Amino acid sequence: MTCQPPGGRGRAASRRFVNDVAVEAGLLDRAPNICLAHPQATVDDRHPAHRGSLVGKKNFAWFVVDEHGDGRIGLGVRAAPGEIEQLVATDPERFGLPKYVARHGWVTYYLDLPGRPVDWDEVAELVQESYIIQAPTRLARLLDD
Repeated sequence: MTCQPPGGRGRAASRRFVNDVAVEAGLLDRAPNICLAHPQATVDDRHPAHRGSLVGKKNFAWFVVDEHGDGRIGLGVRAAPGEIEQLVATDPERFGLPKYVARHGWVTYYLDLPGRPVDWDEVAELVQESYIIQAPTRLARLLDD
């Protein structure tokens, strides 16, 4: 799904429209809140309309709106080697390879599929796996308790 702004033109109008859709759908609150449930996780809002989730100085998730003008709403997470290709091959409508960072182990879970609600349990699992990859070992171990 590519969101097009009614009556607006250009990238700025598109980004505002897609961001409004994200806010209305409750995505802007729900996705980052899943991230913040992890030990010592913080939010990075320095790059509107993206919201990063960090552990220490490392990102473990990015809530992205209109990333590189694609008109999509997604959540970028780290995944284990080999898992990225498997996710995208299994469900290419739901998963995508983000520009520039896919080669570093990132995959995007699209949150804006028409007729397909977000599987928040799957999102929570992906976020936790990403957190474990990025977090210091002492913090990642806290999730086993």
